[in-house]
Amino acid sequence: MIVRRKEEVKTVEWGNGLSYRFLLQGDRMGFTVCHTVVRAGTKSRLEYRRHLEACYCIAGRGWVSTTDGGTAHELLPGVLYALDEHDAHFLIAAPDVDLELISVFNPPLQGDERHALDEDAFSQY
Repeated sequence: MIVRRKEEVKTVEWGNGLSYRFLLQGDRMGFTVCHTVVRAGTKSRLEYRRHLEACYCIAGRGWVSTTDGGTAHELLPGVLYALDEHDAHFLIAAPDVDLELISVFNPPLQGDERHALDEDAFSQY
C-alpha cells in the first residue's frame, strides 16, 4: 500500500504553478495522480502528446478551452474535464484566485516534466 502526504511528495514548478506529484511511473500503478495549482491570473497553452489527462477541480475558479475557438468551459469545485484526444488547450485561472485540480495522467509521468510556456507555441510533454 502506498500512503503519501502532500508535504512529502515531489513538488515541481510546472510553468504557471505547482504540481504535487503523488504517484509516478516508478510507483508502477499505471497512472499518475497530481495536485495541480494554477496561479491566479495565468493562461497556459498546453498539450500532452504522450499522455491522456483528466482534471477534477477541488478549489478556485478558471476555464479550459480548445484551440479551435470553441467554448470556454468554466471550472469550479466539482467539475471534471478530460483531454481524451491529446487536445491542445488553454488552461486559465481566474484573476483573483488560484485554480486547484486533481490531475490524473495515463501513461504515468516520470516526475520531472515541466512546461516550457511560450506565447507562440503549445507546451508539451
